[in-house]
Amino acid sequence: MADLVKELSVIKGKRVLITGDTGFKGAWLSYWLHCLGADVYGYALPADENSLYDAMGLDKIICHSDGDLRNGNRLNTVFERVRPEFVFHLAAQSLVRLSYEEPKLTFDTNVLGSVNVLEAVRHTSSVKSLVYVTSDKCYKNREWIWGYREQDELGGHDPYSASKAAAELVISSYIDSFFRFREGFGAASVRAGNVIGGGDWAADRIVPDCIRALMKNDPVIVRNPDATRPWQHVLDPLSGYLLIACRLYSEPVRYSGAWNFGPAHESIKTVQELTEKLIDAWGEGTYEVRKPEVAPHEATLLHLNCDKSHHLLGWHASWNFERAISETAAWYRETSAGQPAVDITRKQICSFMETVL
Repeated sequence: MADLVKELSVIKGKRVLITGDTGFKGAWLSYWLHCLGADVYGYALPADENSLYDAMGLDKIICHSDGDLRNGNRLNTVFERVRPEFVFHLAAQSLVRLSYEEPKLTFDTNVLGSVNVLEAVRHTSSVKSLVYVTSDKCYKNREWIWGYREQDELGGHDPYSASKAAAELVISSYIDSFFRFREGFGAASVRAGNVIGGGDWAADRIVPDCIRALMKNDPVIVRNPDATRPWQHVLDPLSGYLLIACRLYSEPVRYSGAWNFGPAHESIKTVQELTEKLIDAWGEGTYEVRKPEVAPHEATLLHLNCDKSHHLLGWHASWNFERAISETAAWYRETSAGQPAVDITRKQICSFMETVL
């Protein structure tokens, strides 16, 4: 990705709207876009307590509007006011376990909420580039040892995965029915593996669970140690989202469609391996394996084939598993020691950009 800095310069001075800017990935992306010189607008539910959004003071850096994806009228009003040129749709109910507790909320948000975004885009002529974020869990998981490709079957056992598969069908329909005939407009759905990085405090995610335990000097509780995931630092898939957004802006027909953004094969590790590496990077701590007797179904093996992104975009993950772990641990350690979150985030973005030069 030697030309990434040059390619991303396209976005400088452009109006960019992000749904889900108060979330973990959305906050990182919002700040990165700000650093690139974009005029950044956000639409999302209010930030959770202790969120990265609040820690960085993003409310003073970007222009945010509180709102629910399910409120189409409110969303349309924001689109009409902002008149964005780039749209990144990240807002979602993103937790597998919560989807078992709140399946209707999950489908309403991830499917019907996404329809509201697509309708707003369809009726906003200023939009030239749409990046629509789903998940690697949109694929029908057959526990294959090889990675899923963009044309593989969609599906989902749990409500979260099924909602993301359905969201993929929705955008495919909009592309075929409406967007294909819209001159100067491109839309892509993007699917990433498990992302880690500083500022994630979500419940039932292994890295936030580890950090909370380590900060209290408690043992980390690992419930599914043998589950294998494609771990990557949040900046890696976000670099893919930014790259495809800029390509859609310049060559919409060529780059519209589905894209995978995952790490190299060497970064596919078990939950236990990730926990051990994170404890090492933190400097101290222990963990205990406690497999629940009864637990909702979760996939044990899942990763992506990213040949399309490698060959057609020239995109590759830049930080390996060890670097992703070390940067993540450093973010939490330095902010817990009193360093401003916005300074650490900016430093890591700059370091990442230097890596790809």
